[in-house]
Order: sequence, then structure tokens, then C-alpha cells
Amino acid sequence: MVNFVKNLFSKSKQGIGVELCPDRINLIQLQKQRQGYKVVTFVTEEVPEGVIEDGQILDLPTMAELLEGIILEHKIKAKHIATAIPGRESIVRLIPVPAELSDDNDLREYVNQEAGLYLPFPRDEADVDFQKLGSFVDEEGAERNQLLFVATRKDVTDSYITVFKEAGLNLDVVEVSSFSILRCIRERLQQFTPSEAAVTADIEFDSTEIAVIVDGVPQFSRTIGIGSFQIQSALSQAMNLPPSRNTELLQGMTLPVNTGDNLTMGTMGGNNPGTTAMMKVLGELADEIRRSIDFYLNQSDGLEVAQLFLVGPGSSIGQLDEFFMQRLSVPTEQIDPVAALGLEMDEEEVPPVQRLGLGVILGLGLREV
Repeated sequence: MVNFVKNLFSKSKQGIGVELCPDRINLIQLQKQRQGYKVVTFVTEEVPEGVIEDGQILDLPTMAELLEGIILEHKIKAKHIATAIPGRESIVRLIPVPAELSDDNDLREYVNQEAGLYLPFPRDEADVDFQKLGSFVDEEGAERNQLLFVATRKDVTDSYITVFKEAGLNLDVVEVSSFSILRCIRERLQQFTPSEAAVTADIEFDSTEIAVIVDGVPQFSRTIGIGSFQIQSALSQAMNLPPSRNTELLQGMTLPVNTGDNLTMGTMGGNNPGTTAMMKVLGELADEIRRSIDFYLNQSDGLEVAQLFLVGPGSSIGQLDEFFMQRLSVPTEQIDPVAALGLEMDEEEVPPVQRLGLGVILGLGLREV
């Protein structure tokens, strides 16, 4: 069975986290210290174009070969391995179940019977998992248990399992990428009341994963087809630069932001065509985030969005938090997961500007520390 959410905030020992992205493989191993954690091993390697597209591994042999090469080159040994699938490949729902179903076996039988109600594809094509969250009283006064239900297509999870197996590794946890990020910002989420929602926008290479979090639990998710690659492509085209999959250029950018009477100019100038093109794409992303927030709020009584957290490689653009805050009228913060977790990490190994993109891999590493 694939463990998507089993012990969402649990920890095991002597394990590593591995993140497979369209542009990179990230691998990390953490060590528990008296106060916080220390990065023991961090490796990142480029992935050729066409190996992963739209969240799916298309070239399994190449990905397995790349992963095996990393393991051998760095002499990495681990008994436990956790990885994450992108949100676009998952179904995440909160579902009520009868209160008398408290035993795990009874709950699993019930979920297996009812899973088809929550799936857009046949039940026999799905891997399904769940975690019990607690109980509540419904509108009719009946006590119910609430489950976090997670599913994905078998062919998706099978592709990940196959890659790790061919690389000589035993994969024991597959979770949704947004869960990994939640593990990194868990303490920050505790500041919100049950009537306040926090939204995470994970700006990855070719997409942005939106998750609405209430009381520490993901309630709604959506994938937007705009990522750091699309942002940089607009910039490169406007500046007549050759196209590139390397998006490090964005990490040196700062957006011009209107702070009142004064205009804070970006590193390339407010009237620069590259900056203008980049901000147009970011504006489209902001509009899609607004639609996602509005869609969820329209279905929720008495709830307000208290905070937008920006994470992922694309969130390292300077003053991006100010840009989204002005565009969405929602308090916005760029999250450095290294600082949030109080990690010791060599700045020569990973410059501070790149740390914002490590939320998923650090969350996976926390599972295995």
C-alpha cells in the first residue's frame, strides 16, 4: 500500500527525502540536534528536458539512472526514503464518516467502499489512503469522524515506485508535495484560529500549487499552469535572450513596487521590457490565485484568508510578497523554510536566495530524520 498521509507529522530514522522535479532532483538527509536540525547531506542535480512533464515521469529509465548516479557518487545509504508527488496528480478531500467507525480496519473498509464517490476515475485505477483527524457534530446533531482522504492514479504512484526500485532504493513513503510544505511551516500555521485560512502558493518549475489550510489541515488545492519557467520565458523573450531551462536569473530580480508616492525600482528598472513582461505573467498568476481563494471562500461560511505564504523556487523574486499583497489585498510573506526550521545550512552550498525553493525537500527530510 502507498502511504500518502500515514502519520502526516511523524518521524522515522536514518532516512532521506528525494524530490523529483522537471528540472532537478533534490536529495536531503537531516540530523536531529539538541535544538533543531542540521543538514547532513544535500544534493541537487539537473534533469534533462522531457523526463518529467506536467507532473508525470515520462522517461523512467533516465530518471532511475540519474537517481542511482547521485546515490553512488555521494555514497548515500538510507533505510527509509520519502518522496512527493505534485498536487496536480492527487485528490485530497475531507470526508465525514459514521462515528462508530473508529477502528482502522473498519475505516479502511468504509473508505474503500466509498472512495469512488470522490474519484474522477475508476476505483480500481486508484491508490487510496486516509488519516483520521478527529470528530465533529454535523448539522443534524449526529457525531461524525472526519478523515483526510488522499488518492492518485495507480500508474502515477507505480511510476515513482519503479524509478526508485530501478535505482536500487526502497521507497516507503509517497506523499503530496503540499503536505511536505505544511511540515515546514507547521509552527507558523498554529497562529491562526479555526475561522482563519492560510494559503500556500508553491511556485515550482512549470506550475504553482495552491493549498488552502484551515486549522492546520489542507481543505482545498488547485494547480495553476504558471511556474518559474513561464515567468523567465516571458522575461527572456522580451529581452531577446536565448531560451533556457535554468531559472536562476529570476533569483537576482527585484520587482518594482508602488509603496505610496515613491516607486521602488527593480534591479532592471520599472520601464524595462523584461520586467514588464515578467510582471504581466505574475499578474496572471495573482489573478488565478484570487480565483482559487474566492472559489473556496464562496463555499465556506464565516471564513477569511489571513495569510498567503509564498514558497518554491519561483518565490525568490525580490519584493514578490509586496507585489501579491498589493494585487490581492491579502497579507503575504515569502517563506524561507531553512530559517523557519532553524536549520544549520552552509551558505556556500545553498545561497540564501535559493533556500525559498527547498520547502518540499526539507519537509520530506523532516519525515525521515
